[in-house]
Amino acid sequence: MKFAEKSYSIFERSVADYHIDDDVDAATRQPFDAASIEGVLYAKNRIDAVQWHLEDIIRDPEIDPVEALALKRRIDASNQDRTDMVEELDTYFRNLYADVKPLDGATINTESPAWALDRLSILALKIYHMAAEVNRTDASPEHKARCAAKLAVLEEQRADLIAAIDTLLDDIAAGRKYMKVYRQMKMYNDADTNPVLYGAK
Repeated sequence: MKFAEKSYSIFERSVADYHIDDDVDAATRQPFDAASIEGVLYAKNRIDAVQWHLEDIIRDPEIDPVEALALKRRIDASNQDRTDMVEELDTYFRNLYADVKPLDGATINTESPAWALDRLSILALKIYHMAAEVNRTDASPEHKARCAAKLAVLEEQRADLIAAIDTLLDDIAAGRKYMKVYRQMKMYNDADTNPVLYGAK
């Protein structure tokens, strides 16, 4: 099993584990050594799964505005955690391929391996929830048919993305591609770069 396929199986397990409790405040069921790459991938998807459901909750039209603001702050913090973990994954890949000498003419990819894995993690959540829509007992046949068509597209995207990530990793290992770890440098959480925050000082 190649890296992206293995990663997807970990993401699927994390999504399934989240839905045992289906609670954004439930403790994680981390089955791996947290310091291992498997543990990091599982934790990455756990962040995504919780944030997915926070995004659902905040869209409740009846939500209390004070609760909504608290949720927005929590989502912002989750976004930062997600970014930090992607950068941790890219550092793993950078170290893994540190001794590879790029070939003459080697090129850089439009996105790093970890940001591609971020997309794969979100895709695992999309597939889980679209499949749930297909199997809803209270939904109309038309709704189920629309969701089944979307699910087929998502599953095609999964196959394509897994293949593309593994090809990218093979290319980096062979020196045909090279990578850098770019920090996202998010500004909205930083009291020194968000004008609303530093203007209030």
